[in-house]
Amino acid sequence: MYLDHLDALDQQILALLTKNARYSYSEIGDIIGLSRVAVKCRIDALEKKGIIEEYTTIINPQKISGAVSCYFEIETKPEALNQITDRLYRSDTVTQIYRMSGNCCLHVHAVASSQDELETFIRNEIDCLEGVTSVKTHVILARIKDVKGLRL
Repeated sequence: MYLDHLDALDQQILALLTKNARYSYSEIGDIIGLSRVAVKCRIDALEKKGIIEEYTTIINPQKISGAVSCYFEIETKPEALNQITDRLYRSDTVTQIYRMSGNCCLHVHAVASSQDELETFIRNEIDCLEGVTSVKTHVILARIKDVKGLRL
């Protein structure tokens, strides 16, 4: 459905990398019946096209003692939106920013090392944003399902 414009081999490569991004070119080649070099060429092409953006390690903040993860729903005045997103983008505490339709303008995810750090972030960053008309804060109590990127 999502990958109709890709051939079957590229779809298989993406499915394998989604399952385990640490597969070697040789391992992928053995599974789908291509040489290591052919797999590398296909992956390089997928990266060049921007279909594969990055490979990363995802750390679960709830497994780190004291870490607090939360979401903010932020409504802004239209003329303040760019300034607010720029300021939030520069914050190390902010991990994701989404522009949304519906009831909130911005959906912001933040991870703080402690409750105190979260309070400081809210006081020094969120509360100081000029042009904000409302903020709703949601602290994450438990992560039940958290899918990263597109699932095939």
